[in-house]
Amino acid sequence: MMKKLTITNNDGIATVAIDNPPVNVLTIDLINEVNEFVLALKDDRETKVVVFKSLNSSFFLAHLDLNVINGTQGGQAASIEFNHMIANIKAMKQVSVAVIDGVARGGGDEFVMACDLAYGTENAAFAQPEIHVNIPTGGQGAVQYARRMGKNKALQALLLGNDFTAQEAENLNIITKYVHSSEMDAFLAATLGVISRLEVRDIVMYKEIIAASIIDEEAGAELELRYFLERAKEQKTAAIIAAFLKNGGQTEREANDMPGIFADTAVELSK
Repeated sequence: MMKKLTITNNDGIATVAIDNPPVNVLTIDLINEVNEFVLALKDDRETKVVVFKSLNSSFFLAHLDLNVINGTQGGQAASIEFNHMIANIKAMKQVSVAVIDGVARGGGDEFVMACDLAYGTENAAFAQPEIHVNIPTGGQGAVQYARRMGKNKALQALLLGNDFTAQEAENLNIITKYVHSSEMDAFLAATLGVISRLEVRDIVMYKEIIAASIIDEEAGAELELRYFLERAKEQKTAAIIAAFLKNGGQTEREANDMPGIFADTAVELSK
């Protein structure tokens, strides 16, 4: 029985609403529920997208519970479970999405960066202020800042621990995009609606290619070609290409109406 998470499912999209009063601190109970939910999706092929959002009007996730940051066995174990949660989110087959309409500092910011996509509003704030309580980041915050920002910007951000707005966070690659709160629902419906119609294997394929490419360009290129050649042999590919060509593919129609060709292709395939 989930007490901190409310989960709804609709057309391949699972929405996870987080509610851990008073300020959505990442307590061990919340961490355990997130881990339970994420791990349960391992063999789920129906869910394509998982959206994490907050029911707290001021906080997405405040930070890791400060009461577990100590030298006790229990505290250390809870901190390790938090680290496992970050790794579990990153390993999801589904596309994970954070929608941030409030504060996300410390572990909250690390949760955001663990997700594949992240969209923040004018009410969002992002920071890694751990240095001010005598610790480094514990959920890959410094690692992600370094990879996303480069040495100088990451070092400044981590030593200052200052807040970034959603617009600043977008520019620093902390989040994917700034979206005004009044436009968020329409934006998510359009963006996630497309992704939710894909197969989970499509998502896994591109996650693997991107992950390999970030580490080693040549390894990424090899993996990409392997996937390309395997998919080229599939009957599904042949059927889509035939319908695409029948509906104006590789003609002048492509110049101005590629979405229309894809839409007509989908209709053709559904007959």
